[in-house]
Amino acid sequence: MLSQELRINPWILMAAFMVLVGPFALNFHMHYPDEIYYRDAAVKMLQNGDYFTTYLGSGELRFKKPILTYWAVVAGFKLFGVNEFGSRIFFLLSGAFTVGLTFWLGKVLFRNEKIASVSALIMAANPVLILSSGRSIPDVLLVLTMTISAIGFAGLLRNGDQASKKYSWLMYLGLALAFEVKGLPAAALGVLGLLFLLFNPWKRISWKTLLNIPALAVSLFIALFWFVAMWKIHGPTYLDSFLEDQVGIRVASRILLIFQNGLLAFVLLIAMFIPWVLLAIPASKNLIVKCWKENAAFFGFAILWGLAILAMGAMTSKFYERYLLPVAPVLAVWLGWVLVRGGAFNRQKSIKISLGVLLFVIVILAGFSISINSGEKGTVWLRLQWLIGALFLSYAAITWVGSPKKLPKLIAYSFLLIFFMLSTITYHISLPHQGNQVWSYVEKAQINPELPIGFVGNLHAGSKIRMSLGTSYHLVDLSRSGWKNEVAQFENLIIEDRMLDSLDTSGFEVNQASVSWDSKQIPDLLKLYGKPEFDLLLESTGRKYFFLSRKNDFLKGKNKTPSFLRV
Repeated sequence: MLSQELRINPWILMAAFMVLVGPFALNFHMHYPDEIYYRDAAVKMLQNGDYFTTYLGSGELRFKKPILTYWAVVAGFKLFGVNEFGSRIFFLLSGAFTVGLTFWLGKVLFRNEKIASVSALIMAANPVLILSSGRSIPDVLLVLTMTISAIGFAGLLRNGDQASKKYSWLMYLGLALAFEVKGLPAAALGVLGLLFLLFNPWKRISWKTLLNIPALAVSLFIALFWFVAMWKIHGPTYLDSFLEDQVGIRVASRILLIFQNGLLAFVLLIAMFIPWVLLAIPASKNLIVKCWKENAAFFGFAILWGLAILAMGAMTSKFYERYLLPVAPVLAVWLGWVLVRGGAFNRQKSIKISLGVLLFVIVILAGFSISINSGEKGTVWLRLQWLIGALFLSYAAITWVGSPKKLPKLIAYSFLLIFFMLSTITYHISLPHQGNQVWSYVEKAQINPELPIGFVGNLHAGSKIRMSLGTSYHLVDLSRSGWKNEVAQFENLIIEDRMLDSLDTSGFEVNQASVSWDSKQIPDLLKLYGKPEFDLLLESTGRKYFFLSRKNDFLKGKNKTPSFLRV
């Protein structure tokens, strides 16, 4: 039996998740490409007051995803300002709450705090959840809402027809919110779960128990209201874009591609639970049989959802590891259950090897961080992070000797600390920040906010600039192929250096507004960081953006807004 020492306070674990992942997530240490769609649309919503219609940075309509992710970004902007923190804070909170909900899921299923504790530790150490919590895209919201639904399924699986009505409410509301996050994938998992409740041979649920009319009515309203609103405002054509994204370009048709994606999904599904899954290997055959006999209903439900997410991953035209995330909490509880029943944490050697590898990675990251940052001035936060890392390593060493039963906790916290220490290195990659640099230039040059600014260049840089300019300025992405014909509509332009030579700039005042790291030069830039040679290398190799203002009065004072901005 597991020691009492392995029990956790889920609120403390959630707080630790926020604190240790926060520095990595709440600034642009890493920038995921799809974030621009939600961030640009959120800025546009704040500008025009329409919180239902979603736009691209070019001003074109975009209906590929439902509304909830956009609202999460808008809420962050409303509360914390139009900045990196605001764009990601609710996604980080969603990741932390997913850890807490995983604890609740384990407790509902097994009424066993030890299994719930291990399940939450496994989920907190899930690298896909950690990465997704630092991205303002739907995936972490999807896993949060699907875990709410899973708790409802769990209560019904556990208690059958005697289950409290709160579980059917949780099940339906979770699915409704998940549908407003991602659409059909949530619906597919929900339908499979409902069919399992109705037809599994171990503890079937009657349709009368599932037919909670108030819960169904409220959930259907939540799931469908945005789609109905878009139909009323924009007509049925909006569905073309939505369905193309949901079942068109994402569904593979070639057998070889399906096999490759399926194999990749299976490998990554195992990898995202390392080292926990390795601890379950000894005596796994007898252990799985034992768990099957104890709770065949949940065993079958977890396997069904696991296979379903693998099948959906296999059918995509391009597979991403984040597609596996919606069922990760259910599988974390399944794995936690197997580990507890198998006495895996009594095998100290395996746990110590796993922890030793993670601590070694932390030491390497800390050493590299100190080597590139030791000459910095005014980096109090960096030194605080080093201190926290040193204290954790000291605590881990003491615990290793004196309290070996706490080692599973240290495995989870080590995963989180890896990202905490990694942020002391990767924050350099996001500097200089193109958006902040352009904002400084615009403020100094007193650019008229009533006139839109055309943008030509990398859309990710454009999105950063748009966010830094905030709601006062309208930054418009020009088309990649026809931008030369569109610049005549703008008095002010921001243009990437590689495109500047192809434009006749004789009628413009041209000033450099930003310079950022070239990804190919990152190793050399890190080596020279803090040295005089760094600025020379950055200036000679960095990607630059120039601000162009017309010399004449062609548009000045006319407040001329391009037609595609008028909404």
